[in-house]
Amino acid sequence: MERTDDIQSCQNEPEEDVPKSSPFDFVMKQFQGKKPSPGKREEQPSAIKKFFRGFDFGKSEGKNRKETEETEINNSGANDQSEKQDLSVEDGLAHHISEAESPSGEQRFNQFMQKLGKKPNSKNLDLNNCELSAADVTELASLLPFLPELEEINLSWNGCVGGTLKALTVHLQHVNLLKVLRLNNCRLTAEDVTSLGEAFEIVPQLEELDLSWNSNIGGKLSLLTKKLQKGCKIKLLKITDCNLTAKDGESLAEILNVIPNLEVLDLSINKHIGCSMKVLAQDLKNVPGLKELNLHMCGLKQDSLQGLDTALQHLAELRKLDISCNKEIGGGFKDSTAHLASLKNLEVLDLHQCCVTEEDMTVLSQVIPLLSSLQELNLSSNKNVGVSSHPLLGRLRFLPKLKSVSVSNCGLREESFSSLAEAALHLPELEILDLSWNKCVGGNLKLLWGALKLATEIQVLRLSSCNLVAEDLALLTLLTQDGHLARLQKLDLSYNNNISDEGWVVFCQGLAVFKELAELDVSLRPSSSRDCGTWFSALLAALTKLPALAELGMQRWVLSESQRKRLESFNQDNKRNVRFDC
Repeated sequence: MERTDDIQSCQNEPEEDVPKSSPFDFVMKQFQGKKPSPGKREEQPSAIKKFFRGFDFGKSEGKNRKETEETEINNSGANDQSEKQDLSVEDGLAHHISEAESPSGEQRFNQFMQKLGKKPNSKNLDLNNCELSAADVTELASLLPFLPELEEINLSWNGCVGGTLKALTVHLQHVNLLKVLRLNNCRLTAEDVTSLGEAFEIVPQLEELDLSWNSNIGGKLSLLTKKLQKGCKIKLLKITDCNLTAKDGESLAEILNVIPNLEVLDLSINKHIGCSMKVLAQDLKNVPGLKELNLHMCGLKQDSLQGLDTALQHLAELRKLDISCNKEIGGGFKDSTAHLASLKNLEVLDLHQCCVTEEDMTVLSQVIPLLSSLQELNLSSNKNVGVSSHPLLGRLRFLPKLKSVSVSNCGLREESFSSLAEAALHLPELEILDLSWNKCVGGNLKLLWGALKLATEIQVLRLSSCNLVAEDLALLTLLTQDGHLARLQKLDLSYNNNISDEGWVVFCQGLAVFKELAELDVSLRPSSSRDCGTWFSALLAALTKLPALAELGMQRWVLSESQRKRLESFNQDNKRNVRFDC
């Protein structure tokens, strides 16, 4: 730029200032004779000066050749240095131009997220189920230095993350504020687990780690746990369905003392970890602030249950205990509930499908009513409960905070159902009631009349396969006409094949009052079918008055051609988006 300015300044110079002696003298005056002004950068040699460098135009006769040669050598050295400076400036300028043309870190991150169809968020990186490739993981790693405020990373359900995690973990020091890392179903390998363990020390703020649905972790958990250091801040650890072994359970037990802040431990669907439950339970005393313990389908046995009960005396803060789908603990409650009753903060107790025996029910009838904070109780799929459940169900009245009661498929008898109905009168906060697969309900729904009138908060009512009859549906209709069940959102009446067409007509005529109803299921039993009668027209008329309805189950009802066309055109005609499951 300066060279051009110099030439232009020559061209613009007034004629009277131009020396008459020779063109060469003029050139040398303009390009060699100038001195830098104070405070200004020294001008670089011009193209013309470089051109004339080294030429001899007849210097004065009084100057000897030696002086001339020395002067030329000195000038040449100075000019070479000047030329180097000139090249350095040009290189620097090119570098700055290149930087200006390259996208910034923030721009690169935005482009990366846009490519994946996600909105950029510098604090929460949610790439769940984005079909990431190995190249995407590598590119993401290069972007971490530009995300210093990042607190959450979710790469779940991206199978290609497996085998490439190290490319990411080696850059985690750039996001040392990271608190949440979710890697569900990423096909993690042993190398991934090792690299993740090595990264723990560079993410000291990590509070939540979810590695669920990575089956290759099984047998290798020690590669991770041995890297945990004392003072670790992890509060949530989920390792669901990771094929954990008894050895993994022991490895986990060993590090509970270095994660004293743990509040949620989810080991569900690891069928082989039950063998180490006694060892694990002994060390649960090291996490006294634990609030949720999920051991669903962990292969627990009666001796596991005994060890767990001993641990409960140290878990006063526990809010949720799930030991469901452990069929071999059935019969073990009679010797393992001594400390269960001490859980005054327990809100959720899930015992479904545990093969609970009559003896177990006798003990649980004494213990469960003492859980004064209990909000959810699930005893479903314990078929032997029905024989001796009436003492427990009757004592639910002492748990006024109950919001959800599930006794599906418990073989209830009329006496037990009656006890539950009476207790429900004292459960004003009840929101979910599941009585499905209890045949005694059919024809006896009237026993719940009083409770359903008082249950102003009821949102979910499940009565699937209860042998309901037209009289039961008429009762529901009557309740709604009196303004009850106004907040009902889900109603399951499926697999009740004994309801007559007249019963369905009466029900559908009163259906319009369920203004908040979102899901309705009236499907028939499998391997059965039945023509959809005159009640179909009443059903469609009611649907137009149910603004919240999003799903209607009608499996195995046989529709005529005209009925099917009316159903298919319903959404278009009424500008709705109801999902019909027929």
